Amino acid sequence: MDIEQRQSELIDHFVKRASAVSDAAALASVLVEATSHPSLFAFSEILALPNLLQLEATENSAFLDMLRLFAHGTWSDYKSNADRLPQLIPDQILKLKQLTVLTLAETYKVLPYDQLMQELDVANVRELEDFLINECMYAGIVRGKLDQLRRCFEVQFAAGRDLRPDQLGNMIHTLSNWLSTSESLLVSIQEKIKWADSMSEIDKKHRKDVEEKVEEVKKSIFKKLHTVSRPTSTSEAMRRSALNLVE
Repeated sequence: MDIEQRQSELIDHFVKRASAVSDAAALASVLVEATSHPSLFAFSEILALPNLLQLEATENSAFLDMLRLFAHGTWSDYKSNADRLPQLIPDQILKLKQLTVLTLAETYKVLPYDQLMQELDVANVRELEDFLINECMYAGIVRGKLDQLRRCFEVQFAAGRDLRPDQLGNMIHTLSNWLSTSESLLVSIQEKIKWADSMSEIDKKHRKDVEEKVEEVKKSIFKKLHTVSRPTSTSEAMRRSALNLVE
C-alpha cells in the first residue's frame, strides 16, 4: 500500500473517531493518538472538524494548539512554546521531528547537516544520518542522497505538509501562473503542429510536381529517341530497295 492511500485511510479513521466524540477529555485523547501514529503526517482534515471548537477556553484547549503545531509547526516551534502545550510523549517527539524535516525539505533542496542537527537537537552526524535513513526515508516521507563529503542531505522528494492558512493565497497565485504558462505553451505547440502540417503538404505538392516533371521528361526523351530511330529505318529500307533494282 502506498503512502498516499495509507494517509487517506488513516485520516478517514481519525476524522470519524474525533467526530463521534463529544467529551472534551476523550477528544483530547484522540488527538494525542492521532499525532502519535507512526504513519499519519497530515492533520488539516481533523483540525477542520466543528466539534474541536469545544476545546477552546477549556482546560483541554492546549490539545487544540498541539494539533495546530503538528499540522503546521516544527520541533523548534514546540520548544519555543512548550510551557503552553501538553508535554509530548516519545512517539509525538519523533513525529514532530519528522515533520520538521518535511518542512525544511519543502523549502530547500540541499539541507546542511549543521542546520539539521540544530533543528532536530541531534548530537552528531551518525545520529543524524540514522534518523534520516530509518525515520524519514524508510518511512517514505522523503527521498534523497546523504553526502558525507559535503555534509549535507540532497532532497529528491518530500511529501507535502498541511497548508497553513496564509499559504493558500500563494498557492493559488502559483497555480494560476502555472495554468497561464501551460496555456501559452499549448498554443505554441498547436501553432507548431499547424506549421508542420503545412510544411508537410507543401512537401507533398513539391514531390508530386517533381514526379510529374520527371514523367514529362521521360516522355519527351522517349519521343525524341523514337523520332531519331525512324529515319534510320527508312534509309535502310531505301538502300535495300536500290540493291534489289541493281540486281
